[in-house]
Formats: sequence, C-alpha cells, structure tokens
Amino acid sequence: MSKVIALLIAGGSGARMHQDIPKQFLTVNEKPVIVYTLEAFQNHPEIDSIAVVCIDGWENVLQAYARQFNITKLEHIFPGGNCGQASIRNGVYGLEEYFDPDDIVLIHDAIRPMVSADIISDCIVKTKKYGNAITVISCAEAMMQTEDGIISTGAYPRDRLKRTQTPQGFKLGDICQLHRDALKAGITNSVASCTLMIDMGKQVYFSAGSEKNIKLTTVDDIDIFKALLLAKRSDWLK
Repeated sequence: MSKVIALLIAGGSGARMHQDIPKQFLTVNEKPVIVYTLEAFQNHPEIDSIAVVCIDGWENVLQAYARQFNITKLEHIFPGGNCGQASIRNGVYGLEEYFDPDDIVLIHDAIRPMVSADIISDCIVKTKKYGNAITVISCAEAMMQTEDGIISTGAYPRDRLKRTQTPQGFKLGDICQLHRDALKAGITNSVASCTLMIDMGKQVYFSAGSEKNIKLTTVDDIDIFKALLLAKRSDWLK
C-alpha cells in the first residue's frame, strides 16, 4: 500500500514580508507559523511522514520546534534551492532516496498554516484517483485583463479560471521525472508544481481548497491569519 508524504516547502527568505527572520519562522500567538502547518499534517491520519525543505541555517531551529511541539512525523529535512522550483526539486529528489515511485507526495507551502484536514484528504483522494491533484478555489471577483497594470480594455470570464493553492499532490516517481524532463528542456524557474506540469505539456486535476487556506506573503496576511485563529463559525451558518 502506497505511503503518503507531506513535503513542506520552507526554503524562502520571505523578502516581501520585510521582517528580520524568514516568515515561516515568525511567531504568531506564541507559536511559529511553520508549526501550525506541521501540526495540520501531523494530526492527519493518512499522512505517514513529513519532510521539510528548509532555508539554510534554520535546520536546527526547525528540529528544536519539532521536538518542542511533538511533531513526530518529521523525518527528513532537505536544503532549499535558489528558487521555488529548485527547492521543490531538492525535496522530491531527496524523498526518492527513501520512498517508492508509487508513494504519494503532497507538496505544500510552509506558509499556508490554515490548511484543513478536509483539504488534505481531498488532495489525497484525487491524487490516488487521477495521478495528481492541485488544490484550487473558484474566482469570486471580476477578472480584468491589462497590458501595463494601469488600464484595462477587457475582462476574462471568471468561470474559466481557478486560483491555485497547496497542497499539490503527485506520485513521487512522476514528479521526480517531471523535474528531470524540465531541466532537460531548460525550464528552471516555474512558479509552482502545477505550472511546471502545464509548461511540460501535462494536464492537472483539481481538488477542493478554501478561502481560509491563505498564504502568508505580507504583513496584512499575518493580520488575517490571527483573525482566522480567533474565528469560530456561527452556529446558525449551514
């Protein structure tokens, strides 16, 4: 029976956050952001193992947090790369040493700490069914086209668009081969695993995301994250 591995990508420096430490290690309500993310996968019964691609110099901090917060599934730490694609490549190549090609890997942003058990479960189900699964949500806003970022003369139908999130699930052998083929093709800076799939002429399948599954990119996002931690759905909402 295939195993399911969570691969958290925490290789970035978080320059857009303008803080002195990487955003994945910022503390919110006395707990580091990455620990919230680790706990989501630690607590999910279908996750067999956790690996982290970690920014250079923070490996010991990560291990200390894992011990402090009892993240027993964290088994592997791999070095970050010079871009997102390189970090993911380091991670999946590292996992290849320990797991089988048919095992499933869920690639997830360490700075998406609100990922729910339902999102993880649906990604696993769809990956097992289709071979890959990209967590997405629908576009609620009108989507405008622009060439210069100042004016628009056209709109794009929002029902034809999806906003991607993570996790993004793959069979380990498939995602490793994808990265090998991408390097041969000279593709080295695709922004996400789903875009790399498209760049390489593959098709992707969707799994269910959530507006709450936010990515902490700016200080505003930290404020939203704090509010979500405090929020409890009203009893009368269906």
